[in-house]
Amino acid sequence: MDLRLPSGVFFAALGAILCATAVTMPEARAPLAPVNVNLYSGLMMLAFGGGMLLWSRYGN
Repeated sequence: MDLRLPSGVFFAALGAILCATAVTMPEARAPLAPVNVNLYSGLMMLAFGGGMLLWSRYGN
């Protein structure tokens, strides 16, 4: 079984949820971090999930 498709869907969905949370509730960020960690980690997860989905679509 190819795990790229379910992994891509999972990380893309989780990244989208984190990005939406970061945008709608910026006060819910980590208290000791000067930046919104949810936004940056959500963007990275979204990019990783998109990469996995592209890889599953165009990979061998």
